Amino acid sequence: MKKSIEIIGLPVISITEGRELGMSKTLLIDAKNGSIAAITIEDEDWYRGVKLLPYSSVIAIGEDAVTVTNSENILTLEDAGDYEAMMDANIKIIGTKAITKSGTIQGKVVEIYVGENGKIEKCEIEGRDGSLSEISSDQISIFGKQVTVIDSDLEKKTEIVAPNAPAAAVEAPKAEAKPAEAPKAEPVKEAPKAEEKEAKPAEPKAAPAPKAEPKPAPKAEAKPEPKADPSIQMADKATEERHRRFLLGKTVTRKITTDSGVVLVNEGDTVTEEVLQKVKIANKFIDLSMNVQ
Repeated sequence: MKKSIEIIGLPVISITEGRELGMSKTLLIDAKNGSIAAITIEDEDWYRGVKLLPYSSVIAIGEDAVTVTNSENILTLEDAGDYEAMMDANIKIIGTKAITKSGTIQGKVVEIYVGENGKIEKCEIEGRDGSLSEISSDQISIFGKQVTVIDSDLEKKTEIVAPNAPAAAVEAPKAEAKPAEAPKAEPVKEAPKAEEKEAKPAEPKAAPAPKAEPKPAPKAEAKPEPKADPSIQMADKATEERHRRFLLGKTVTRKITTDSGVVLVNEGDTVTEEVLQKVKIANKFIDLSMNVQ
């Protein structure tokens, strides 16, 4: 199972011809079947039109590349008649509002998970409080252009709980009142004998033993924090560098803003290093990747 971000931006390699056929750009959504129909490809002849790689022709999606049998698996726009309706619908899923049939907004879809057969297995939803939750595909009834509709019967399963929310107080069971028992009569004491009335000399009290001063507990030695795996860091940097090279020089097709409405880049602007830095800080890298040409 792969996240969409782990597919977009990878080179497409022909394993029989030993050459790179282009770069994966976007995922073409089959909203009716809840799956990925194809991957759009950008190559050196991108100005001639969209090219598609049917998901059924994908051999594997690895960490560094998407592999296919040969270049004949890539379809031009003229040969992609079966995918024309999906391209016209242009369903993105990511960025849509997740809402139940009863009209409750659960949050915004920020990621999708794709199975080996191209089926969308689950979606990741960011709540209004910033918390993340996952919802499986069988809980989704419609993948729409602006909204993703969640089955209302499963609202409780998709309810987003705010972090550190106080637990509901549970009342302790009240104790049943027991009848008060009558006080017992104390036995009458005999008068002391005359001999016992004579006071005995007080015995000297022993001096209190000096208190031992508590010794300070030995300080625990601070253990060094575990270092991050350098191989994971290198892989993350390599992926980020691929995305950066892919986006530089592209034209933005939709205005990208922060969650608070601050404009990061306008429609028609060219992607520069400065734009990439602002988008990365605002955590809008995916939005930019999905809206360039």
